[in-house]
Amino acid sequence: MTNDFEIQLVIARFNEDLRWVRRVPSSIRVTVYNKGDDSKTAALQEALAGRVGVEVVALPNVGREAHSYLTHLSHHYQSLAGVTVFCQGHPFDHAPEMHRHLKSLADHSNKETRQRPDHFLWFGFLDETDDQYGRRLFVPWNKNPEGKELLTGTLHRHLFRKNGPEFFHFRGGAQFAVTREAVHRRPQAFYKRGLRLSTAIPLAAHSYERLWDRLFGDPVIDPSTLGPDGVRYLKRIRRLEERSR
Repeated sequence: MTNDFEIQLVIARFNEDLRWVRRVPSSIRVTVYNKGDDSKTAALQEALAGRVGVEVVALPNVGREAHSYLTHLSHHYQSLAGVTVFCQGHPFDHAPEMHRHLKSLADHSNKETRQRPDHFLWFGFLDETDDQYGRRLFVPWNKNPEGKELLTGTLHRHLFRKNGPEFFHFRGGAQFAVTREAVHRRPQAFYKRGLRLSTAIPLAAHSYERLWDRLFGDPVIDPSTLGPDGVRYLKRIRRLEERSR
């Protein structure tokens, strides 16, 4: 039986230090999908020592966080928590206030007023825009020295069985919360197909980062709220302010 007010944190880990999980509210169940080296297992167990309600699931190191998230969605479709939070092994680069978000989701004693996402909630501080091939963001990215293109349009077509838009608006980092009801808007077979695509399409995780909200409903970012370059910063970025002076 599932609990409408239960919260589960799903972490896609490689070799990140998970000692931060000790600060996650005890009412939140934690599942770690671990793709790290076997030599890091002891360090992982030490990092999680004393934190009850943690499950560690070993996965092959393929498909990055998209493969981990879709493994959870497809395998636990019938037993999802009321709200599931999906994040990286070190979520703070993209969502520095992750602890505050988790606390605000879990710490209300009154179940009638407990904060819940309205079907889907991005975490992070930077709204961005990219095209179907990643030519705006991914191709010039300094971590993509070969200038590879994405197949986001191809992924969209295979996943949703229709062509996608010219541009995708998303919050960087691939971290979000989603309600069980929103997940169940699509059948389990949809997420199983998504899981297969996470490894069948090159660089699929980067494409999924651009369209997670679409898996669960309509896009949540209004492009009219973005600047002329298709970007909106939700917090002050000192290094960018200094660069513009």
